[in-house]
Amino acid sequence: MAISDIPIFSMLRTRMQWHQERQRVLSENVSNSDTPNYRPRDLTPLQFDQATPSALSSLNLSRTDTGHIAGAASAAGFPNGRGTGYDIRPAGNAVNLEDEMIKVASNQMDYQAATALYTRSLGLIKIALGTK
Repeated sequence: MAISDIPIFSMLRTRMQWHQERQRVLSENVSNSDTPNYRPRDLTPLQFDQATPSALSSLNLSRTDTGHIAGAASAAGFPNGRGTGYDIRPAGNAVNLEDEMIKVASNQMDYQAATALYTRSLGLIKIALGTK
């Protein structure tokens, strides 16, 4: 069995490729921050587990005390307080540099975590094979 056939390595490699592509898209957003009528783009998140949405929809909130406020469960999750629209400047550009830089930093940290996991997993296999 090749190392590339091990599921964890395949998923980590896919994750790293996704982060590389997202970095390219985010850098395009930053470089076009002064381009008239430009709208920022982003990649849709990777989903390795398709069972998660159905599992979330089966969650129900329960009141353990009559003094507690009854809640409504939602599969969509909690709102993040940010609108889905963009603030558009008079030139028609919707790029917010602060938001883009936060996304770039977050993307970089996630990529570094994936590469660290990949490297450590390879190290464990080398130890198991006795080649390290």
